[in-house]
Amino acid sequence: MFEILAQTAGGLGSPAEMWDAIVYDFSNLGAPGAMQAFITVLFIDLVLAGDNAIAVGALAAGLPADQRRKVIIIGVAAALVLRVIFALTVTYLLSIVGLKFVGGLLLVWVAWGMWQEFKPQKPILNNDDEAAPIKVKSFAAAAWAVAIADVSMSLDNVLAVAGAASDHPGILIVGLIIAVVLMGVAANIIAKYIERYKWIAYLGIAVIVYVAGKMIYEGIFDTSVGILTLFG
Repeated sequence: MFEILAQTAGGLGSPAEMWDAIVYDFSNLGAPGAMQAFITVLFIDLVLAGDNAIAVGALAAGLPADQRRKVIIIGVAAALVLRVIFALTVTYLLSIVGLKFVGGLLLVWVAWGMWQEFKPQKPILNNDDEAAPIKVKSFAAAAWAVAIADVSMSLDNVLAVAGAASDHPGILIVGLIIAVVLMGVAANIIAKYIERYKWIAYLGIAVIVYVAGKMIYEGIFDTSVGILTLFG
């Protein structure tokens, strides 16, 4: 898998070269393979953006509306910047042994924090046998969790679509941008409804655990950059 990605989707170069690639690819969208690459990249990005939207929406839930919007904006901006950076350096990233393993572990930490927050909890009584006030999620904690999730999920997303982009880096970038914008819209809607429908929060945890497990597995067993290659 990694060998194919490295061959088909190298680094995109400077911002100017990235813009030239976008203009070139979309000026020649009718060329053989270009339209197919665009549809494939867009489809994969939209599916993966759904994962991100659920995760970011769940992490932002429980905050006051104004803070929730700020956390989601931070998440969307970070996701866009990270995806562009990862796309620019995809060839280098593909050579780092254990990178996906570490990203998977970070997502496990995020999922654990979400579970601790959303799991049903018995009321804690104070000395007067009255229920103690429920601890409210802080803006900083939510923003930090979103940032960690973005780093790991953005890495996984870019590596997943790099091969599909083939020789069309401009299509890769545009697909990522579209997916991130849709992710922000969906995350805001999801965050609003989590208070009413708790199952959405558990779905978000399940999505993060799934992506984490996938990244950890590939980070261990991939024949090119899995950590087992260090002991071969």
